Amino acid sequence: MATKVGGKDGKPPPTAATNLIAGGGAGMMEALVCHPLDTIKVRMQLSRRGRKPGMPKRGFLRTGAEIVKRETPLGLYKGLGAVLTGIVPKMAIRFTSFESYKQLLANKETGAVTGKATFLAGLAAGVTEAVAVVTPMEVIKIRLQAQHHSMADPLDVPKYRNAAHALYTVVREEGFGALYRGVSLTALRQGTNQAVNFTAYTYFKEALRRWQPEYDGGNLPNWQTTLIGLVSGAMGPLSNAPIDTIKTRLQKTPAEVGSTAMQRITKIASEMFKQEGFHAFYKGITPRVMRVAPGQAVTFTVYEYLKEKLEKSGPAFVTGREFEE
Repeated sequence: MATKVGGKDGKPPPTAATNLIAGGGAGMMEALVCHPLDTIKVRMQLSRRGRKPGMPKRGFLRTGAEIVKRETPLGLYKGLGAVLTGIVPKMAIRFTSFESYKQLLANKETGAVTGKATFLAGLAAGVTEAVAVVTPMEVIKIRLQAQHHSMADPLDVPKYRNAAHALYTVVREEGFGALYRGVSLTALRQGTNQAVNFTAYTYFKEALRRWQPEYDGGNLPNWQTTLIGLVSGAMGPLSNAPIDTIKTRLQKTPAEVGSTAMQRITKIASEMFKQEGFHAFYKGITPRVMRVAPGQAVTFTVYEYLKEKLEKSGPAFVTGREFEE
């Protein structure tokens, strides 16, 4: 598989302004549609239930039903404020950095981008977004999602009232470094996610264009973009579920004095295996796939749609320059 920077039709790659608007719009839509599944995934990952006799197994449907029963349907949207605050810069960074890394890795003479280069560009883009935005955003999100207070009972006061209050409280009590707890695991997860995601999506898109020459150099029909986004989006979570589960538990709790991040990661993994078994590393995999796969389908579909509309609106969005007389 090899593509060309800017496409076969000679169009330059999308600018930062295009990525900001198209990526941000796509990310907001993804968050609104898929956030409840993320909340269920986090609760399942934080569950300490092992395989004890007589203890009922709690799947994602039962977990979701318990959240709604105790905390009202709004409980499924805990932490959404933190996600929406970071989603625009996250998506802008993801698509802009991916295009930049792809240009950097392209063949200098032909402009061709190999499958290996696409994979490395996706990996670098995932690490970039993890360090710049995702890690602090997820620390706040997980703290909010982990709270079991009832949103229907005004006397059941949570420790963190909203994203801003959670941010203030975490920094005041634990220091600024707490926002970057689990950054190595988050970078590893985001990197592998985007490497697999962009590589698979690019491969499927080019295969469909070869199969349908009428779309060569242009956008595929929306249903095809949605389908390949869904399939490529499911591949990342299946490849790195243990990383995500350990990361969630690491970010949920305050730091331990005298222990390094690696020691805490090793301790969490060891205790999970001893107390809950190997299956604990895949807790929440069903809602995670159900959240990430459709999330990527929504993201790519909305992104491609908005990008096309912005590029048609004039050269300012396509080239980054104003109209020339």
